[in-house]
Amino acid sequence: MIPLRDRNPSGTFPFVTIFLIVVNVLVFLYQLSLGRSLPTFLYQYSLVPARLFYDSAAPVAASIPGILSFFSSMFFHGGWLHIIGNMWYLWIFGDNVEDRLGHGMFIVFYLVCGFVAALFHVVLNPRSIVPVVGASGAIAGVLGAYLVCYPFARVLTLVPIFVFIQLVEIPAIFFLVLWFLLQFFSGTLTIAVTAETAAGGVAWWAHVGGFLCGAVIIKLLPQRKGFQRRRFS
Repeated sequence: MIPLRDRNPSGTFPFVTIFLIVVNVLVFLYQLSLGRSLPTFLYQYSLVPARLFYDSAAPVAASIPGILSFFSSMFFHGGWLHIIGNMWYLWIFGDNVEDRLGHGMFIVFYLVCGFVAALFHVVLNPRSIVPVVGASGAIAGVLGAYLVCYPFARVLTLVPIFVFIQLVEIPAIFFLVLWFLLQFFSGTLTIAVTAETAAGGVAWWAHVGGFLCGAVIIKLLPQRKGFQRRRFS
């Protein structure tokens, strides 16, 4: 299923959501300009789990402290489909979470979710030397928060049914719970694989960790002053 848009207009302009999208795109374009030196760059500035526990674990030394790599890795992507998918989800769901939290609190929320998501991946793949890249952990936090705040908002979704494609409006709770279960069971399947091999694909457990983090801390953070909760029929 591919979400196209939600029926949930924001009460404020999503400055931070747009800013994050622009920054991610600019960083990705910079990555493309590096050519053959891109792998070295990613080893220098991305999160490499094994490097946090073992000296000289990665083939290229880090250029920043390990704690900063948790945050820098959120702004790198592995290809066009990776960044387009991530930014599309952020565009659809980010504005409403930003509206609920306010601009300043939203960017803190986003970074915290990204950090916790990366931490989940590191704990479950401590020996991996594969660089962790992508905003999907932080965006998973946005999805978790959206589920808590707007479970009955309608999401216009592209649904393939055999050889046909249908446009269907479904409640956010159905779409987001299904998305979470896909991440969880995909991650569970990787447990039987060695950490190094599992870490070479999608960081499923980062998605799970980010989603759970967003769903929990959105309840602990205050609403933006003037925020009005909407009802959905």
